[in-house]
Amino acid sequence: MIEDGGRRGRTMAEKRQIFVEMRSQNFDTIRLSTYRTACKLQFVQKKCNLHLVDVWNLIEAFRDNGLNTLDHSTELSVSRLETIVSSIFYQLNKRLPTTHQINVQQSINLLLNFLVTAHDGEGHGKMTVFSVKVMLAIMCGGKIVDKLRYIFSQISDTHGAMTLSKFDHFLKEGLKLPAAVFEGPSFGYTEHAAQSCFPQQKKVMLNTFLDTLMTDQPPQCLVWLPLMHRLANVENVFHPVSCSYCHSEGMVGFRYRCQQCYSYQLCQNCFWRGHANGNHSNQHQMKEHSSWKSPAKKLGRAISKSFGCVPSREPPHPVYPENPERPLDLSNIVPPRPVPNMNDSAPALSVSPGPVNRVQGIAAAQRMNEEHALIAAYVNKLQTSPRALDSPSRMDEEHRLIARYTSRLASEPSNTAKPAPLSFNANKQQRQLIAELENKNREILQEIQRLRVEHEQACRPTPEKAQQNPTLLAELRLLRQRKDELEQRMSALQESRRELMVQLEGLMKLLKEEEQRQAAQASASPHSSPSHASSRPIPMPVRSADSTPTHAGHSHPPQDSLAGVGGDVREAFAQGARRNLRNDLLVAADSITNTMSSLVKELHTVEDGGEEEEERLQNGKDRG
Repeated sequence: MIEDGGRRGRTMAEKRQIFVEMRSQNFDTIRLSTYRTACKLQFVQKKCNLHLVDVWNLIEAFRDNGLNTLDHSTELSVSRLETIVSSIFYQLNKRLPTTHQINVQQSINLLLNFLVTAHDGEGHGKMTVFSVKVMLAIMCGGKIVDKLRYIFSQISDTHGAMTLSKFDHFLKEGLKLPAAVFEGPSFGYTEHAAQSCFPQQKKVMLNTFLDTLMTDQPPQCLVWLPLMHRLANVENVFHPVSCSYCHSEGMVGFRYRCQQCYSYQLCQNCFWRGHANGNHSNQHQMKEHSSWKSPAKKLGRAISKSFGCVPSREPPHPVYPENPERPLDLSNIVPPRPVPNMNDSAPALSVSPGPVNRVQGIAAAQRMNEEHALIAAYVNKLQTSPRALDSPSRMDEEHRLIARYTSRLASEPSNTAKPAPLSFNANKQQRQLIAELENKNREILQEIQRLRVEHEQACRPTPEKAQQNPTLLAELRLLRQRKDELEQRMSALQESRRELMVQLEGLMKLLKEEEQRQAAQASASPHSSPSHASSRPIPMPVRSADSTPTHAGHSHPPQDSLAGVGGDVREAFAQGARRNLRNDLLVAADSITNTMSSLVKELHTVEDGGEEEEERLQNGKDRG
């Protein structure tokens, strides 16, 4: 009882929190109820981080939680609703980069409390499946055409026509959102709202539904819905003109131009709050602009329009087919009856036993055992490794299993042939087998759901885990930091080694060219002095990882360019022509290889130490 009272107190505090913050934005000073309602709902949307969730992500979450198989009138408890909302935000955090992670628990609490408050002010009732789908589809982000298409799929029949009673139910649930932000008097539900939206059309299809709700003048009860999306689209639009009232340099958002006063323009803040000066009045007609076009561009468009070069206004949405898409017909792939177990139903078949039937029965039983073994191995994998639940290849594995199973069934000649007559006992055994398989499937799904919940709970960081053994945790962090530093150092040394090897190859080519040139000069002028040819400097473009290559005119690299090179390499380049340069280069390559080997050994030592610390930390937790 004490825990319930404390939780109820926290819930009431969180309910008040979002409405207190909404009142602090002074949305009530906006004189037009349409803009006031859209601004309030957009504030709740951003506060709950629903503007980051697309309608397709909602559909995926609904399918993961089994809402697509439930009737619209099915009631959901608050705990079930919390599970659905949690899956939405946890999947959102997986899609977001690590630098833009959201506070999942806060978003869950805010959205859950807002939905419960919008559906039932007292918070005692349950929400229906249809109410959850409608409210989340309206409040999520994404394109309005995708939202309306999904809503139409929920209120249409199998022939693709809208059902008026379902549309009336949609209005009843959708208009609870303006009422939740205290705009019920302006946009409340009435019994004749559905008929006023479509007064003349007897049969409303998808394109008619989109045309009605996405036009410049939508139905009065839903005029705030397209405005929410227009507000989201113009948040970062800049107009390089000054406001005629507040004289601000530039406008962000909407821009309003008076149709009577010459060159009189207002920013959205001044227009929403009814500010006016000079000869302008609030009764004048204002035109809303969501983009900025320069005067030269306007003149060019007017000239093109006068010559008929500009096409007519594009439709607000693409034209969709009137008939809904039919599901795929898999009757020719999957047999219409379940394949019985040959071991159980063999005595009940009214077929005389023979060698051919016996061989076919054994082969069918072997194939079924193979398929059962594949399914059992996959279920065992899910049970033993909870991480497999979140693996992106899980759906692919399931699809491969289903495709393999259906292809085997379709390839069997016994499935396409006429089935043999079965006795009453065989039918009874088949029904029992089907019931047993359904029970096993239900148990497997429950086990998968339990493992998923346990995995999510195990992944959640708890303060108890962070407070246990702070010394060991600090040592572990230091070891991990040292490991990261060594990995960075190793990658830098690998890059330096690669560059040095490229330089060594270049030097070898230069040596070969120099030897060929000296041989050519010796053969051309045998009486010339050999010391003259050997004293000519050889270009050596040597540089370290942080230095620039030396000029070709120097026979020896400067000392600062050899600061990061080993002793053998420095000695090789310092002595110049007094040593065999090819041997020196090989010695330098061996030195680099030894350095890399020692670094790898040190890295492995740090990794072993980190594993020992983690094992010691785990043992400490187990003892605790």
